[in-house]
Amino acid sequence: MKKNKIVIAYSGGLDTSYCAHLMASKPENEVHAVTVNTGGFSAEEVADIEEKALAFGVDTYTCLQAEEILYNDVIRYLIYGNVLRNNTYPLSVSAERATQAIELVKFAQSIGANAIVHGSTGAGNDQVRFDLMFQVLAPEIEIITPIRDQKLAREEEIEYLKSHGYAYSWEKAKYSINKGLWGTSVGGAETLTSSKGLPEEAFVSQLSRTESQDLSLTFEKGELVALNGKKGSAVALIKELEAIASAYAIGRDIHVGDTILGIKGRVGFEAPSALIILKAHELLEKHTLTKWQQFHKQQLAQWYGMLLHEGQLLDPSMRNIEAYLRDSQEQVSGEVYLKLHPYRFELQGIDSPYDLMQSKVAIYGETNAAWDANDAKGFIKLYGMGIKLAQNVKRDD
Repeated sequence: MKKNKIVIAYSGGLDTSYCAHLMASKPENEVHAVTVNTGGFSAEEVADIEEKALAFGVDTYTCLQAEEILYNDVIRYLIYGNVLRNNTYPLSVSAERATQAIELVKFAQSIGANAIVHGSTGAGNDQVRFDLMFQVLAPEIEIITPIRDQKLAREEEIEYLKSHGYAYSWEKAKYSINKGLWGTSVGGAETLTSSKGLPEEAFVSQLSRTESQDLSLTFEKGELVALNGKKGSAVALIKELEAIASAYAIGRDIHVGDTILGIKGRVGFEAPSALIILKAHELLEKHTLTKWQQFHKQQLAQWYGMLLHEGQLLDPSMRNIEAYLRDSQEQVSGEVYLKLHPYRFELQGIDSPYDLMQSKVAIYGETNAAWDANDAKGFIKLYGMGIKLAQNVKRDD
């Protein structure tokens, strides 16, 4: 008898473990557990996840390495756009979901799967992101969501697994941690309130360095290519910077925003590498782009971040925005100098062959070779004409 091929988006947590056993317990199913690693799992953690998945009866386990894909398809555009949702959050988790969904679909199609299973509940953003991507990319593949459809409580899932002889400890951690290449989200009782901040112990990284440290980041056409003069791939440099800056407990904050479902959400995060890169890149752009380049890019980047957050990466407008962002980076090259301190960093300056401050035409507040005093007077007179007319009419009234 031909079996149903089922792909499960498997993280090793309670929800996806319930799904794994539920699907594997049906003899008509051939179950393939898949983890898409976008930077959140070490080799040891992947080995533990595989062991657990196989113990729940799945036929195969696969870990898809997708850090480079995530960077090339998403993160580099977040850097080009200096994207911070609500001027705060670098989209650490939501940036990963589209990549994870795309890679899951590719895998499912490669084995001729009939269905994709994910463990989302009916209360969060991820159900929208995953379902939307699956429906668009693989309308022929059924989407199965047991936790959402059965409205299961955590205790019910635990009782089900215990009744089938599984003695794993599913004690809920005080803080939920979701780590990826572009940062780590932190949720807890405090983030369910509007008034409480997260305590020190909630964050993954703890302060271990107190002496200040100088740092330099080198960009070529908007992309990070070197750290302290040492070249490497963007992914490797992001990880290296994370290791350096997390020792200073840099990059902590709490984001408050609107969910796709229309309710307010609050989440803590720790993203030292992302915040440093975005702010360093932004400073370099202030020196190398014109004011109108920066203005228009900011508007488009805000749209890009919003659409990405809401699972709209496949919308054609995203390709249009990416084309603009990519083109805007032609002269965003140079070195940015920073200093790291406990819990903070400071931007000190840049060095770039495209630095518009170094123009031979004029230096702000100092000298110029492009106009004389009469030119300046005439410009100011014309520049204020609209205001003058409006004030005259106001006086007449």
